[in-house]
Amino acid sequence: MAETTYGRRIYTQINRPDRELVEKFRGIPSSNIGDMMNRMYNMYGDLRCYTKGNISMVGTAITVHCSDGDNAMLHRAMDIAQPGDVIVLNGGGCTSRALCGEIMFNYAYSKGIAGFVLDGSIRDADALIDLPFPVYAKSVTPQGPWKCGSGEINVPIACCGQVVFPGDIIVGDPDGVVVIRPEFAEAALEAVAGKYAGELKTLSIYAAGQVPDRSKHIALYEKQVVDNGCLVFDEVCKW
Repeated sequence: MAETTYGRRIYTQINRPDRELVEKFRGIPSSNIGDMMNRMYNMYGDLRCYTKGNISMVGTAITVHCSDGDNAMLHRAMDIAQPGDVIVLNGGGCTSRALCGEIMFNYAYSKGIAGFVLDGSIRDADALIDLPFPVYAKSVTPQGPWKCGSGEINVPIACCGQVVFPGDIIVGDPDGVVVIRPEFAEAALEAVAGKYAGELKTLSIYAAGQVPDRSKHIALYEKQVVDNGCLVFDEVCKW
Protein backbone atom coordinates (compact mmCIF):
# COMPACT_ATOMS: atom_id res chain seq x y z
CA MET A 1 0.00 0.00 0.00
CA ALA A 2 1.35 3.42 -0.95
CA GLU A 3 2.03 5.89 1.83
CA THR A 4 -0.11 9.01 2.14
CA THR A 5 1.30 12.53 1.99
CA TYR A 6 0.52 13.05 5.67
CA GLY A 7 3.76 13.69 7.53
CA ARG A 8 5.40 15.12 4.42
CA ARG A 9 3.51 18.34 3.62
CA ILE A 10 4.67 21.94 3.33
CA TYR A 11 2.27 24.84 2.87
CA THR A 12 4.12 28.03 2.01
CA GLN A 13 1.15 30.40 2.46
CA ILE A 14 -0.85 31.30 5.58
CA ASN A 15 -3.60 33.80 6.36
CA ARG A 16 -1.97 36.45 8.54
CA PRO A 17 -4.10 38.79 10.65
CA ASP A 18 -3.55 42.51 10.21
CA ARG A 19 -0.20 43.50 11.73
CA GLU A 20 -1.76 46.48 13.51
CA LEU A 21 -4.11 44.09 15.32
CA VAL A 22 -1.24 41.80 16.29
CA GLU A 23 0.83 44.67 17.68
CA LYS A 24 -2.00 45.74 19.99
CA PHE A 25 -1.08 42.78 22.19
CA ARG A 26 2.51 43.94 22.72
CA GLY A 27 3.23 44.75 26.35
CA ILE A 28 0.11 43.04 27.70
CA PRO A 29 1.08 40.24 30.13
CA SER A 30 0.47 36.73 28.84
CA SER A 31 -1.15 35.98 32.20
CA ASN A 32 -3.75 38.75 31.75
CA ILE A 33 -4.59 37.58 28.25
CA GLY A 34 -4.90 33.98 29.40
CA ASP A 35 -7.08 34.97 32.36
CA MET A 36 -9.53 36.80 30.12
CA MET A 37 -9.79 33.74 27.85
CA ASN A 38 -10.94 31.61 30.80
CA ARG A 39 -7.39 30.42 31.56
CA MET A 40 -7.52 27.96 28.66
CA TYR A 41 -4.92 29.19 26.15
CA ASN A 42 -1.57 29.45 27.96
CA MET A 43 1.09 26.89 27.10
CA TYR A 44 2.32 24.51 29.80
CA GLY A 45 4.66 25.82 32.47
CA ASP A 46 7.54 23.46 31.61
CA LEU A 47 8.08 25.65 28.55
CA ARG A 48 10.54 28.36 29.57
CA CYS A 49 12.12 31.41 27.98
CA TYR A 50 15.90 31.18 27.56
CA THR A 51 16.36 34.74 26.32
CA LYS A 52 17.47 37.15 29.03
CA GLY A 53 15.83 40.45 29.87
CA ASN A 54 12.28 41.72 29.69
CA ILE A 55 11.24 39.86 26.56
CA SER A 56 8.16 40.90 24.60
CA MET A 57 7.31 38.51 21.77
CA VAL A 58 4.33 39.21 19.52
CA GLY A 59 3.77 37.62 16.12
CA THR A 60 1.83 35.28 13.87
CA ALA A 61 2.37 31.55 13.95
CA ILE A 62 4.29 29.57 11.37
CA THR A 63 3.70 26.00 12.51
CA VAL A 64 6.09 23.07 12.23
CA HIS A 65 5.57 19.39 13.07
CA CYS A 66 8.79 17.37 13.04
CA SER A 67 10.04 13.95 14.05
CA ASP A 68 11.82 13.62 17.39
CA GLY A 69 15.15 15.42 17.25
CA ASP A 70 14.91 16.26 13.52
CA ASN A 71 15.30 19.93 12.57
CA ALA A 72 15.23 19.84 8.75
CA MET A 73 11.68 21.26 8.70
CA LEU A 74 12.65 24.01 11.14
CA HIS A 75 15.38 25.11 8.72
CA ARG A 76 12.84 25.17 5.89
CA ALA A 77 10.31 27.06 8.01
CA MET A 78 12.84 29.82 8.71
CA ASP A 79 13.05 30.48 4.97
CA ILE A 80 9.26 30.45 4.56
CA ALA A 81 8.67 32.76 7.54
CA GLN A 82 8.23 36.49 7.04
CA PRO A 83 9.31 39.30 9.39
CA GLY A 84 7.00 39.31 12.40
CA ASP A 85 6.26 35.58 12.30
CA VAL A 86 6.83 33.30 15.29
CA ILE A 87 7.87 29.73 14.51
CA VAL A 88 5.91 27.32 16.73
CA LEU A 89 7.13 23.73 16.61
CA ASN A 90 5.77 20.41 17.79
CA GLY A 91 8.88 18.36 18.50
CA GLY A 92 7.01 15.77 20.54
CA GLY A 93 8.60 17.06 23.73
CA CYS A 94 11.86 15.34 22.77
CA THR A 95 14.70 16.55 25.01
CA SER A 96 17.47 14.19 23.89
CA ARG A 97 18.52 16.32 20.89
CA ALA A 98 18.65 20.06 20.33
CA LEU A 99 16.59 21.38 17.45
CA CYS A 100 18.54 24.63 17.10
CA GLY A 101 21.38 26.69 18.50
CA GLU A 102 23.38 29.89 18.10
CA ILE A 103 23.72 29.90 14.31
CA MET A 104 20.01 29.30 13.77
CA PHE A 105 19.07 31.91 16.41
CA ASN A 106 21.11 34.52 14.57
CA TYR A 107 19.84 33.47 11.15
CA ALA A 108 16.23 33.82 12.29
CA TYR A 109 16.94 37.14 14.02
CA SER A 110 18.58 38.52 10.87
CA LYS A 111 15.39 37.70 8.93
CA GLY A 112 13.15 39.58 11.37
CA ILE A 113 11.50 36.43 12.70
CA ALA A 114 9.83 37.34 16.00
CA GLY A 115 10.78 34.24 17.99
CA PHE A 116 10.82 30.46 18.43
CA VAL A 117 8.42 28.38 20.54
CA LEU A 118 9.69 24.81 20.61
CA ASP A 119 8.16 21.73 22.19
CA GLY A 120 11.69 20.36 22.31
CA SER A 121 15.24 21.35 23.23
CA ILE A 122 17.89 23.88 22.21
CA ARG A 123 21.63 24.26 22.66
CA ASP A 124 24.03 27.23 22.89
CA ALA A 125 21.70 28.83 25.43
CA ASP A 126 24.42 31.31 26.45
CA ALA A 127 24.11 32.89 22.97
CA LEU A 128 20.75 34.28 24.10
CA ILE A 129 22.28 36.37 26.88
CA ASP A 130 23.02 39.24 24.50
CA LEU A 131 20.81 38.38 21.50
CA PRO A 132 17.34 40.01 21.76
CA PHE A 133 15.65 37.06 20.08
CA PRO A 134 12.89 35.30 22.10
CA VAL A 135 13.38 31.54 22.33
CA TYR A 136 11.07 29.29 24.34
CA ALA A 137 11.94 25.62 24.76
CA LYS A 138 11.65 22.74 27.22
CA SER A 139 15.33 22.13 27.97
CA VAL A 140 18.96 22.48 26.88
CA THR A 141 21.23 19.71 25.61
CA PRO A 142 24.49 19.74 23.62
CA GLN A 143 23.41 16.78 21.50
CA GLY A 144 22.82 17.77 17.88
CA PRO A 145 19.76 17.03 15.71
CA TRP A 146 19.01 14.64 12.90
CA LYS A 147 18.24 16.07 9.46
CA CYS A 148 16.12 13.35 7.87
CA GLY A 149 13.47 15.72 6.58
CA SER A 150 10.15 14.18 7.60
CA GLY A 151 7.57 16.56 9.01
CA GLU A 152 5.05 19.23 8.07
CA ILE A 153 4.87 23.02 7.87
CA ASN A 154 1.81 25.25 8.30
CA VAL A 155 -0.67 22.61 9.40
CA PRO A 156 -2.49 22.60 12.77
CA ILE A 157 -0.18 21.31 15.49
CA ALA A 158 -0.09 20.64 19.21
CA CYS A 159 2.55 22.52 21.20
CA CYS A 160 2.94 22.41 24.97
CA GLY A 161 -0.72 21.75 25.67
CA GLN A 162 -2.23 24.03 23.02
CA VAL A 163 -3.54 23.54 19.50
CA VAL A 164 -1.90 26.13 17.24
CA PHE A 165 -3.13 27.00 13.76
CA PRO A 166 -1.01 28.78 11.14
CA GLY A 167 -1.67 32.51 11.51
CA ASP A 168 -2.65 32.39 15.19
CA ILE A 169 -1.43 35.33 17.25
CA ILE A 170 1.37 34.31 19.62
CA VAL A 171 2.27 36.44 22.65
CA GLY A 172 5.21 35.68 24.90
CA ASP A 173 6.87 37.32 27.90
CA PRO A 174 9.07 36.14 30.80
CA ASP A 175 6.10 34.20 32.24
CA GLY A 176 5.35 32.16 29.12
CA VAL A 177 3.27 31.98 25.95
CA VAL A 178 -0.41 32.43 25.12
CA VAL A 179 -2.21 31.56 21.86
CA ILE A 180 -4.95 33.81 20.43
CA ARG A 181 -7.20 32.94 17.51
CA PRO A 182 -7.36 35.94 15.14
CA GLU A 183 -11.17 35.80 15.03
CA PHE A 184 -11.27 36.25 18.83
CA ALA A 185 -8.49 38.85 19.02
CA GLU A 186 -10.63 42.00 19.18
CA ALA A 187 -12.83 40.52 21.89
CA ALA A 188 -9.77 39.41 23.86
CA LEU A 189 -8.27 42.89 23.64
CA GLU A 190 -11.47 44.49 24.86
CA ALA A 191 -11.75 42.05 27.76
CA VAL A 192 -8.13 42.38 28.86
CA ALA A 193 -8.02 46.19 28.69
CA GLY A 194 -10.01 46.68 31.89
CA LYS A 195 -8.15 43.99 33.80
CA TYR A 196 -4.73 45.31 32.82
CA ALA A 197 -5.67 48.92 33.65
CA GLY A 198 -7.07 47.81 37.01
CA GLU A 199 -3.92 45.91 37.91
CA LEU A 200 -1.72 48.87 37.00
CA LYS A 201 -3.86 51.13 39.21
CA THR A 202 -3.59 48.71 42.14
CA LEU A 203 0.17 48.40 41.75
CA SER A 204 0.55 52.18 41.62
CA ILE A 205 -1.31 52.42 44.96
CA TYR A 206 1.07 49.89 46.53
CA ALA A 207 4.11 51.63 45.01
CA ALA A 208 2.98 54.95 46.50
CA GLY A 209 2.84 53.39 49.96
CA GLN A 210 -0.89 53.90 50.26
CA VAL A 211 -3.07 51.52 52.26
CA PRO A 212 -5.62 49.97 49.89
CA ASP A 213 -9.25 49.37 50.78
CA ARG A 214 -9.20 45.74 51.89
CA SER A 215 -12.92 45.43 52.54
CA LYS A 216 -13.74 44.33 48.98
CA HIS A 217 -11.01 41.68 49.04
CA ILE A 218 -12.21 40.35 52.40
CA ALA A 219 -15.86 40.27 51.32
CA LEU A 220 -15.10 38.57 48.00
CA TYR A 221 -12.97 35.72 49.30
CA GLU A 222 -14.93 35.21 52.51
CA LYS A 223 -18.01 34.65 50.36
CA GLN A 224 -16.13 32.50 47.87
CA VAL A 225 -14.79 30.00 50.40
CA VAL A 226 -18.18 29.74 52.11
CA ASP A 227 -19.95 29.27 48.78
CA ASN A 228 -17.51 26.46 48.02
CA GLY A 229 -18.67 24.63 51.14
CA CYS A 230 -15.85 25.59 53.50
CA LEU A 231 -16.85 25.63 57.18
CA VAL A 232 -15.55 28.51 59.29
CA PHE A 233 -15.00 28.07 63.06
CA ASP A 234 -14.18 31.13 65.18
CA GLU A 235 -12.13 29.05 67.64
CA VAL A 236 -8.80 27.29 68.01
CA CYS A 237 -8.46 23.99 66.14
CA LYS A 238 -8.51 21.01 68.53
CA TRP A 239 -7.05 18.68 65.91
